[in-house]
Amino acid sequence: MTSCLEIALLLYVATIDIATRSIRNEICLALALLGIAGQLASPTEIIQSLVAAAILLLLLFVIYQRGMIGGGDVKLLVALAVGLPLTGVIQLLTVTALAGGGLAVLHLLMRLLPNPRLAPAGSSVVRRVYAIERWRHLRQAPLPYGVAIACGGIWTILSKGF
Repeated sequence: MTSCLEIALLLYVATIDIATRSIRNEICLALALLGIAGQLASPTEIIQSLVAAAILLLLLFVIYQRGMIGGGDVKLLVALAVGLPLTGVIQLLTVTALAGGGLAVLHLLMRLLPNPRLAPAGSSVVRRVYAIERWRHLRQAPLPYGVAIACGGIWTILSKGF
């Protein structure tokens, strides 16, 4: 049950990150609480995952201070790590990095596409998203890395972090 809620929240995060380039605190808190709830049967696992999440927070904070990752991305990764064993955290980071690489390639390929015209009212969602993303790309907006984190989180949740 908690896995379904986590996946739904991650899909929501990915959608909102594409639209607004922000990740809400409430979603991160809900994901962390769901992660803890999924481990209530074993207090030892909760402690281990909290330690792993704390270490991850420290590492990501250093990366954040250097401007290499956004604060919302840090919050989301740490919130997901709260509910995972150490192997799950490693899997989360690995799949997120791979998905982020794919996202970056897609972002680079957008440079080859023609500049879009404004999407008129009634345009398809795909056309509107393309027009907005291309416009953001031309203005050197950051990647919606929450999408890559959501992919990593969903993969890890579906494989139970092992």
